[in-house]
Amino acid sequence: MFRQKRGRKTLRLLVAMVAALVLVVAMASEAPARRSPFEPLSLFARALAFIELAYVEPVDQEELVDGAIRGLAESLDPHSEYMDPEEYEIFKSDSDGRFAGIGVEVSTRDGWITILSAFEGGPAAKAGLLPGDRFLTIEGEEARDLRLYDAVRMIRGEPGTDVEVTIRREGLPEALERTLTRAFIELDPVDMQVLDGRVAYVRIKAFQDGTARSLRDALDRAVVQLKKKGGVEGLLVDLRDNGGGLLDEAVWVSDEFIASGTIVSTRGRDGQEVARYAARRGGTRPKWPMVVLVNENTASASEIVAGALQDHGRATVVGVRSFGKGSVQTIFDLPGGSALKLTISRYYTPSGRSIQALGITPDRIADQPRVNGEPEPYREEELDGHLEAMPSGKSGLERRQAPSIEGRVPALFDDDPQGARGYLVLMEQTD
Repeated sequence: MFRQKRGRKTLRLLVAMVAALVLVVAMASEAPARRSPFEPLSLFARALAFIELAYVEPVDQEELVDGAIRGLAESLDPHSEYMDPEEYEIFKSDSDGRFAGIGVEVSTRDGWITILSAFEGGPAAKAGLLPGDRFLTIEGEEARDLRLYDAVRMIRGEPGTDVEVTIRREGLPEALERTLTRAFIELDPVDMQVLDGRVAYVRIKAFQDGTARSLRDALDRAVVQLKKKGGVEGLLVDLRDNGGGLLDEAVWVSDEFIASGTIVSTRGRDGQEVARYAARRGGTRPKWPMVVLVNENTASASEIVAGALQDHGRATVVGVRSFGKGSVQTIFDLPGGSALKLTISRYYTPSGRSIQALGITPDRIADQPRVNGEPEPYREEELDGHLEAMPSGKSGLERRQAPSIEGRVPALFDDDPQGARGYLVLMEQTD
């Protein structure tokens, strides 16, 4: 009896399982086929096999794979890239602020290797090269469509050696030919001067390893120099032509002046917050009146600082709309010493503004007249494949023209009307 009941129960269970299986098969036949996530890898492997077996010349598999990874990164946005071991070493030396070459920061614009900034005192600056200049040739080789790191390799070299370049500058009918002697470049990221009116003028040239420490040292020197005169009355921070650099350094620089609250936040896919960086009360500087100078070449980490100080009401931003690089990259080390620099998020100012392709709009607008055939500036939104701007919070700030240059300004700004107007805005706050 027991065996019979058990057999019937087993039979009913088998029938139920078969029925369920039939139902699943029927539902699967009606649902669209799900694509395997490994299908693209199969396609890549097959293409690689065809090239290795059938290409007219022998090929190096490692070079093929390197080229494929490079193509993947370049298809994303202008700031994602694959770096082979040599390129990665160049990248790390730039982040440290030590390298040998002609003293320029370059990027690619419309296929041209274009100067973003020429480091003060470097061979390029001494030869009169300017931001916006485009390389036509480097060492006799056409620079059009030259890979960025190939161009960097060519202009880097042993100090004392020469490099021949041909430059195209908008507004000039003829190309400029220059012979530049490479030199060892060790970029000091911060300059400080004490100006009339007990004003400390601080120029931050790059956000590299040690920038925040250099800023703290510069501010400490200003405090000591002005102590007997009554102390620091105002601070003018110049972020013009600063192409950015390390996110952490930008956070630490901002933290010098903000006692609490958000400095910057980052959001990844679907607008999900990835990280939030907050100010610490300890070590915050006195609430000196502050003006921050920005221009169209103020980018990335510089925009983080300008946006944080603006949103917290800690500084008045003077100049013209900044570059608009509001994306964050991180480095993924790969086997063999290579690396992948990948855009992983957008950054947002404390009020929720996205800077990507929008930039920082100053509180007080102050143009800088272009002289000596200086090319017209370009910004992030003009780069091929740039990330689009995202919905942003509103700052509610009123934008006005900075005052015209009237009255006495420091000699430092004799040929710098934009800087002079920033100084006058600061003087308005210290009166």
